[in-house]
Formats: sequence, C-alpha cells, structure tokens
Amino acid sequence: MDINKKKFSLHTDLSVFEPATEAEKEYMVQMRESTTFFKDGVKRLLKNKVATVSFIVIVLITLSAIIIPMFWPYSYDAQLGITPGKPVDASYANLSPFEYGETELERIEAGEKVFPHIFGTDAAGRDYFIRVVYGTRISLAVGFFASLIVLAIGMLMGSVAGYCGGKVDLVIMRIVDVIYSLPDMLMVILLAAVLGTGLEAVIAGTVFEKLGANMISLFVVFALLYWVSMSRQIRGQILSLKEQEYVLAARASGAKGFWIITKHLIPNSISVVIISTALQIPNAIFTESFLSFLGLGVNAPMPSLGSLASDALNGISSYSYRLVIPAIVISLIVLSLNLFGDGLRDAFDPKLNS
Repeated sequence: MDINKKKFSLHTDLSVFEPATEAEKEYMVQMRESTTFFKDGVKRLLKNKVATVSFIVIVLITLSAIIIPMFWPYSYDAQLGITPGKPVDASYANLSPFEYGETELERIEAGEKVFPHIFGTDAAGRDYFIRVVYGTRISLAVGFFASLIVLAIGMLMGSVAGYCGGKVDLVIMRIVDVIYSLPDMLMVILLAAVLGTGLEAVIAGTVFEKLGANMISLFVVFALLYWVSMSRQIRGQILSLKEQEYVLAARASGAKGFWIITKHLIPNSISVVIISTALQIPNAIFTESFLSFLGLGVNAPMPSLGSLASDALNGISSYSYRLVIPAIVISLIVLSLNLFGDGLRDAFDPKLNS
C-alpha cells in the first residue's frame, strides 16, 4: 500500500507539498561571504578613519627611520669639519637649517654639489637631521622590543594565575599589588641608575656591549615593572574562559594545563593581547625618551629622541628648534600609537561590538 495515502500513518504525506521554484530557492538561500573574527576586526578598524590615518603615520615614520640612513650622505656620529692632520673647522658647529660650512661653500663655488643640512648641525658639527632619524629608529626599536618583553612575561604570569587559581593566583596577584604600589617613575630611575652601573662589567666583551649598559638596564626595568597591567587583563580573560564547555571537555579528555592554555585560552584572549601590546608601545617609547632625557638612556654618541632634547637645552635660547624637532617627533609617534591602539580596542574588543 502507498504510504502517502495510508490513514493514521505516522509518515509524512508528500502529496500535500509542492517543490519550490528556482525563484523561491534563490530567495530563501542567502549567500554570505565566509569571514573570521580577525577579518571582521580589520573591517571595523579600516572604517575608523582616525585609527587608519594614525597607522599610516606610524608606517611612514618607521619606514623613514629604516630607509633614510641607507642613502643619507652624513652619519649620525660623523663630526663635519674634522680632517686628520688639519685644524678643526669650527664653521660646521651650530649651523642653522640649510646652511653650509666654509669648506662646503668653497666646494659649491667650485661647482660641486653639496647635500644640504636640512636641520643644520649640532654643537659638535654633526648633521642634526640624520641624528633625529636615528633617534627615531632607536626609540621605535626600544618601544617594540620592550613591548615584546612585557607581552611575554605578562602573558605567562597572567595565564598561569588565571588557570591555576588558588594559592598560585594569590601569590602572583600579591606580587602584582606590590609592584603597583611602588612609585613608578622613581623606581624606573633608581633601577636604571643601579643596573646601568652594575651591567657595564657584565656585558664587557659581549655582543651586548654595543647596545650599552643603559639600554640593557632599560629592558630589564620593563621586564621587572611593566608586565603587571597586561597580566591582570589576561588573568581576567582566562578566569572567564576557563569555565567554558570546551575547556571542561578538554580537561575531561585528559588534556594538560599547558595545552589548554596555549590551544584554547590564549587564542580566545588574543584581542586583549593585541590591544594591550599596541597601547604598551607608546608607554615604552615615552619612558625611554624620559630616561634618555635624564641621561639614563642610550650611550653617546648614539642618539635618542630624549637625549637630543636634553642636549638641546644647552642652547635653547639660540637654537630652540633643536628642542622642538625631537619633541614634535615624540609627540607624533606617541599620539599616533595611542590613537591606533584605541582603534584596535574598538575593533577587536568583543564587548564593544556585541
């Protein structure tokens, strides 16, 4: 017997249904482009014009700091007007922008082309533009690598505290509270001064000698003091994630804690990691510039934006632009990074887009 016509049957009567037309199928089936959390975040970020412009500014400054020294005719440590066996030509010291020394003027009169000093020279006769470019490179490098150090330590401590809980969490959080209670800048200056003196003998004859004791001490300061904020944020994320069903399932299947942290908890906290790292870079740059301004940063003759501003104080009444130029560069870098970090937070924070 035909099951479609059998009374009181539990089978569906197919005769009451009509096949859908092609137009109805197209209407019902809504095709949507596959996407991911990262792609959605990038789309939201690109819609933020302020963050996009800030990112472009950061990229341009970074590329300039990398590329310009490759073809610039002057070096950051070369003192112009000094020739072996001849007296020092003092006309190269404290040149104003686009001015030339006496020897250069003679070469120009002879028909030679001499590359101009765009920002003039400093008191030692060194081209100021290339020193600003190198100072920007040093500040960006310090900010980037210091943020990586903070990221590694903060992620490790925060994930361990959040996942393990109990006494482990209690001990780590009390350490965080102690570091938070310390006066920030006072501890940075104290540690930089003490470590800078003690590291000189340690790094002598090693590959780190070229960086200098002050630079190494700066990274140590960041490793000791600046990881607490990121660790707290990552701990908070992991505390909310570790009770999720997929984490409980991983535990029930016998997965180790390290595997759960690296495969489940950290990837699902990546938005907090990205945002915290992006906002940490300008903080590191400002701290490096501040310490270099006090003489605790990079070693001479290697320039930094902070050390350039400090050196400019000696002739601020006559050559005020030497203080203004590195100050503007620092402000532009820090402002752009902060605005870009805010844009990342708005784009990748799920709580703001829910």
